[in-house]
Amino acid sequence: METLRQWILALDSVLGSAAYFPYLLLGTGLFFTLYLGFPQIRYFNHAWKVVRGKGKYDHSKLEGDTSHFQALSTALSGTVGTGNIGGVAFAIFLGGPAALFWMWMTAFFGMTTKFVEVTLSHKYRVKTTDGTMAGGPMYFMDRRLNMRWLAIIFAIATVISSFGTGSLPQMNNIAQGMEATFGIDPWVTGGVLAILLALVILGGIKRIAAVTSRIVPLMAVLYVVGALAVIAYNVENLVPSFVSVFQDAFTGSAAVGGFLGASFAYAFNRGVNRGLFSNEAGQGSAPIAHASAKADEPVSEGMVSILEPFIDTIIICTLTGMVILSSGVWTDKHNNIFDRSDMTYVSGQYSDTDPADREQLGRFLNGLDSEVTAFTGTLLIAKGRNMSGDATLMAARSVAENVVYRAGGAPYDGVLEVKNGRLVTPVEDGEPLAITVRGDSLVHSARLTTIAFKQGYLGDYGQYIVSIGLLLFAFSTAIAWSYYGDRAIIYLVGVRGVMPYRVFYVAGFFWAAVADTSLVWDLAAVAIVLMTLPNLFGLLMLSKEMKQTVKDYWQKQEP
Repeated sequence: METLRQWILALDSVLGSAAYFPYLLLGTGLFFTLYLGFPQIRYFNHAWKVVRGKGKYDHSKLEGDTSHFQALSTALSGTVGTGNIGGVAFAIFLGGPAALFWMWMTAFFGMTTKFVEVTLSHKYRVKTTDGTMAGGPMYFMDRRLNMRWLAIIFAIATVISSFGTGSLPQMNNIAQGMEATFGIDPWVTGGVLAILLALVILGGIKRIAAVTSRIVPLMAVLYVVGALAVIAYNVENLVPSFVSVFQDAFTGSAAVGGFLGASFAYAFNRGVNRGLFSNEAGQGSAPIAHASAKADEPVSEGMVSILEPFIDTIIICTLTGMVILSSGVWTDKHNNIFDRSDMTYVSGQYSDTDPADREQLGRFLNGLDSEVTAFTGTLLIAKGRNMSGDATLMAARSVAENVVYRAGGAPYDGVLEVKNGRLVTPVEDGEPLAITVRGDSLVHSARLTTIAFKQGYLGDYGQYIVSIGLLLFAFSTAIAWSYYGDRAIIYLVGVRGVMPYRVFYVAGFFWAAVADTSLVWDLAAVAIVLMTLPNLFGLLMLSKEMKQTVKDYWQKQEP
């Protein structure tokens, strides 16, 4: 299993984690923004008129399965998810405040990218044998570009992503959050939500749209109110927080507190990467939902999609970012149990209070030339404490403090082996011995957001906003991605494959409540890129057609 994971990570290193990917993603959005004359600004008000569906924008009697608002809600339910809560925190954890700036840039140019991909996908949608609409990038790749092989790659990647981003990790996050906050057994959470998911998705797009159009506004209002309660409490830090975002955007984020700094390249890459994960602009997923909308003008549905990155990233992700930055918790060390994946031992003794050490450690963490090297050797542990002076433990990209090693609930005594910076699980009486490592370090993802939400007028009750938000966000994401997956299945094998897919999707959702989904996350990271690259290629190939389609639309709007 570890070999498979290493192979997947190696593949990701030349795809999504490669240096070219964020430039390609932003570059495509920049190209269309200039080529189409900043549609995300010029058409913004028009988009709101269309989504309200009043007067001449009422398309309720046209061919399709959902209204503009329902299509928008379904697409938003797929994008407004754990990325808005944990993803922003993870981006700041990795790249500092500068990462938030690049998330904004991804969203701004992504508004145009989404406008293009939704318009073209709606234009080449088809009606299936069961009477519902099916669309998405695979259809313009096939029907317009005559590249069925590329469409198949995209569709397969979409099915994989539906599990890797929409089903398994979402349930895993929900189950962990419910257990940590309310003490609910993961099996119970998994069982109840799997039944609810089945009741929704087995009803098809109309039931999915009906549910998401109610969940999305509710969860957005709840989360926004909770975030504002924290920001208002720390209002004196709001302006400095915004300043730090812009100040560090082109230089990288400087070291502060337990945070050891991030280079420009690292902050840029992480910000764009998290931006894509959050709003999915360019990935080609949202066009599948929008293809179901009742509209005879593809451009009108493209207009609606402009609002998605704005709501998802410019509003919700910004609120999360300001909660974290204004509360100041992102640079503080917190007592926690370290994840093995976050632990690295380096040779020698280092302190994050020594400027020279901070610089070298920062360079090491950012992949730059550094005198810091990964440690290989043994640690002598007595009464849970490391008595060796040969290595420094880095946990969550910070120097770990007050570290205690425990086994079976008691302080550990013995020798632990470390290879290439990684702790080797000891074996006792032929069985692996579970070692728990606890101490003070930086934290990230939903854990960081949860701590930040406690630093407001709601106090400790703020954590419930995050837990409930995670529940609603993640569940709605699972609903939306089930639809993306079943439309991809229809393209690959026809309508007959939809019901088996839905059953398997629900079963996987239940299983993920108690499973380790880290491998699925890694696979999904690759699948997302295998959706994005063909999609961007197709959009660029059809750029002239897109411009003409927009021109024709506005000519029809003239009285």
